[in-house]
Amino acid sequence: MAMASSQLFYSFASTLQKPRLFTVTCRSITTENGLVSVERPWKVADARLVLEDGSVWPAKSFGAYGTQVGEVVFNTSLTGYQEILTDPSYAGQFVLMTNPHIGNTGVNLDDEESRQCFLAGLVIRSLSISTSNWRCKETLGEYLASRNIMGIYDVDTRAITRRLRQDGSLIGVLSTEESKTEDELLNMSRTWNIVGVDLISGVSCQAPYEWLDRTDSQWEFNSDGRNKETFHVVAYDFGIKSNILRRLASYGCKITVVPSTWPASETLKMKPDGVFLSNGPGDPSAVPYAVETVTEIIGKVPVFGICMGHQLLGQALGGKTFKMKFGHHGGNHPVRNIRNGHVEISAQNHNYAVDPESLPDGVEVTHVNLNDGSCAGLAFPQQKVMSLQYHPEASPGPHDSDPVFGEFIRLMKQEKARV
Repeated sequence: MAMASSQLFYSFASTLQKPRLFTVTCRSITTENGLVSVERPWKVADARLVLEDGSVWPAKSFGAYGTQVGEVVFNTSLTGYQEILTDPSYAGQFVLMTNPHIGNTGVNLDDEESRQCFLAGLVIRSLSISTSNWRCKETLGEYLASRNIMGIYDVDTRAITRRLRQDGSLIGVLSTEESKTEDELLNMSRTWNIVGVDLISGVSCQAPYEWLDRTDSQWEFNSDGRNKETFHVVAYDFGIKSNILRRLASYGCKITVVPSTWPASETLKMKPDGVFLSNGPGDPSAVPYAVETVTEIIGKVPVFGICMGHQLLGQALGGKTFKMKFGHHGGNHPVRNIRNGHVEISAQNHNYAVDPESLPDGVEVTHVNLNDGSCAGLAFPQQKVMSLQYHPEASPGPHDSDPVFGEFIRLMKQEKARV
């Protein structure tokens, strides 16, 4: 096989500056049978996204190579792709960003929400060819490659998003392997299922530890009137995000993080002022051991749940959860606080919701998602319980809901005063 090179020269004339010379290098390859082909100086489609509905989406790859299966969901956030990449709640999922241009700020270690990337892959429209941020340490492609996460770009994300909204979340397969046929990839997507799978055990910590980090002063946006009293909180790690822990610490909490399988009896032996139930991935019905733990804790100490923690509380209180059509993923979801009438713009990431009709008497729905009317918050004052379906720490996202951490502090303070 012979190879030759040729160069094409383009000049740009301007009355304000000297002409500049641009060079594009093309390589011609002569194969063994004498045919000549030209190697393009730009990347060509080398990946496929095959959805379970039979549709095939050619794309260009970045990050890792190979074949991966996952549930495709879309995220409407305009910023914060690194926080999304490191949110454990996305385990088992391909995240499709509706914002078309991704990667322009690169990545840095300060914005990580967990110890690694847990999502199955990233789907975007346009990959930035350069980075322009003073905090940038490496490009998005380099970051994903080093963490063995697949990504594709130059794919019609608007069309896929419309399909997901119409048909619901779909299982898909990402592949850069030419040896795999479309039928093989389609069969993989139709035989894999995320419903009923325990995804929490794969993202939780393995042993208890003390959380010592606080929100840096340069990022602290709500320090007025911060409670100085220290409350000991045991936080269950179902896939917890670092900024949730930082917000709790900023409000005066000493935090012990425990694994998802940590027994309720061991938690109560620590005599905490409160228990926090974190966010996490997947189906709450697939982790009955976590529901049992929450059931044993309710009523003994104040409890605050977020996202998965909210759903586990709903089940522990006797309610039911269900899988939504395409879930809520993004930093622009309006939620109405029924108690005070305020509307909060919230950051959300979940595919399951609590059925409010299934909840027993005494359990109060405190927040409602204004897009679809789903339950976004619960309270059971008699049992010292409160929860939100969305992410009040908002990383990424707006900070409208941050005062809820203060409500948890007041709940613990009232219980401390009563005892």
